[in-house]
Amino acid sequence: MKRLSAITLTILLSTTVNQFALADTPANSPKAKNVILLISDGAGINTWHAASYYRHGALGHEVYDDFDVKVFASTYPLNTSNVPTHSNKDAVTFDSKSLWQDKKVNTTFKGSLGNYPGYFEGYDYTRADYTDSAAAATALASGHKTYNNAINWSNDDTKLKNIGDYVVESGRALGVITSVQWSHATPAGFLAHNASRNQYEAIAQEAINSGQASVIMGSGHPYYNSNGVYTEPANDKAFRYVGGKDLWNKIIKGQTDYAHVESKADFIALADGKLDLKGKSKVVGTAQNNATLQFNRNGVAAGQLLDNQPDLATMTKGALNIISQNPKGFFLMVEGGAVDWAAHANNLPRLIEEQIDFNLAVEAVSDWVEKNSSWDETLVIVTTDHGNGLLQGPDSNTAIYSDIINQGAGALPLVRWHSDTHTRELVPVYAKGAGADYFLSVAKEDANLGVYYHAPKESQLYVDNTDVFYAAAKALGITTSSN
Repeated sequence: MKRLSAITLTILLSTTVNQFALADTPANSPKAKNVILLISDGAGINTWHAASYYRHGALGHEVYDDFDVKVFASTYPLNTSNVPTHSNKDAVTFDSKSLWQDKKVNTTFKGSLGNYPGYFEGYDYTRADYTDSAAAATALASGHKTYNNAINWSNDDTKLKNIGDYVVESGRALGVITSVQWSHATPAGFLAHNASRNQYEAIAQEAINSGQASVIMGSGHPYYNSNGVYTEPANDKAFRYVGGKDLWNKIIKGQTDYAHVESKADFIALADGKLDLKGKSKVVGTAQNNATLQFNRNGVAAGQLLDNQPDLATMTKGALNIISQNPKGFFLMVEGGAVDWAAHANNLPRLIEEQIDFNLAVEAVSDWVEKNSSWDETLVIVTTDHGNGLLQGPDSNTAIYSDIINQGAGALPLVRWHSDTHTRELVPVYAKGAGADYFLSVAKEDANLGVYYHAPKESQLYVDNTDVFYAAAKALGITTSSN
C-alpha cells in the first residue's frame, strides 16, 4: 500500500471531518433558506478597527459587532505554486503559534513599494506563504485548498464544484456582486472554474453563457476609464473583463439571459424596485468604470467620490430585490474588492473609505434580513479572504502586534505598515442567523488572540477559510460530493 505523506494525510483528515459534519444535516432538512456572504478583500483585523475608529471614534459600533458568532480564520493556500503540481511539492502548512513569536530578527521583506524591516519572527511567518485571492475564493466557495491562481480548479488539474453550482442545483438563486471587475478573482470564485484567474475573458464568458447566476454586478466597463469618464477602447483588450467584444455587444443588445445595467440612476432604480428589466429576470450590472468603483480615481486622499458610481450598499439592495424573488431561497456573495487594492498601496485614507463602503453594505444586508426575512431563515457571514499590508500600530516595530492608535471620529488612526501584499494572519469571521453555530463546532483555540487582538474568551477561536463553504452548505441542507 502506498504511504501517504503527513501533509496529504492532514488534508484528507480535514476534508473528512468537514464532510462528516455536513452529514449531520440531511439534504432535505436545511436550517437556512438564504445565505449571504460578505467579503472585505484583504482586510486584516486592523483594517476593521481603523474604519471603526474613523467612522465612530471607537470599536463595537458596527452592525457585525453584535453578531452571535465572532471568531477568526486561517487562510493559507495548498502550496506556493501558480499551476497544478499533481503532488505535495511546496505544500504550505499553518501553525498559529508561529504568528506570535516575538523574537527579534534582522531580516528584510521586499515589497513592491519598497523594503520592510522584519522586526519579529512572527511578522516573517505572517508574510510568508500567503494565499492569493483566487485560491482563497476557491477555499471559500468550494471548501478545497488549492494553488494560487486557481479558480475552482484543483492541484490535480480538475474542476472543483463550488457553492454556486450546488445552490443553483438546489433550485435557489445565485447572486455575485463586487466593487471591482465582476470577472476578478473573488467574484470569479462564485461564478466560474478556470486553471488561471488571469483568464478574465473566459471567466466572464462562463459566467454569462452558463446563465447560472441571477445577478452579476461589478465594474470592468470597456468604455469608461478609472475616473468614470467615457473613453473609446484602445483595443479589444479593454473588453476582457466582460467576456470580449462579441459577448459585450450581445450583453448590451439584450441578446443574453441578462438585462444590462450600467448607470448610477439605474442601479438606484433597481435598488428601489422600480427598474424595468424589459421582461428579463436576470441582471448583469457593469458600473461605468474599467477598474474599481472608487479607489482607482485620481489622487490618493479620501473624499471627492466619483458621482456616477453606485456604492456597494445600493448594488446589494438591487441584487437582493432580484434573487429574493426565488421562493426556494438564494446565496449572495458581496465583495468589497478594492479594500485589498488600497492595502497593496498602503493607502490608509482610501483603505478606510473602502472598508466603510463595505460596512454600509453589511448594514443593508442586516436591514433586509430584519425587514424582509428573519435570522431564523437567513445566515449572514462577514469575513475577508486574507490579510494585506500587516497593518499595525506605530510602535509595532518595538512591540509585536501593538495596537493602532485611535484619534477619534473623522481622524486617521496612527499606524505602521509592515508589507504591501497579502499575509496569512488570522482574520475576522462574524456570523449571525440560521447555522451560525457551525463555526463554533469546528473551531480551534488560540489564547494569543486575546493577548494580541484583545478578543474575549469566547472569540479566542479560529476556523479555516474552507469552513465558510461548509457552514453555508450545511445551513442550506446541501450534501456535497468530494470533487
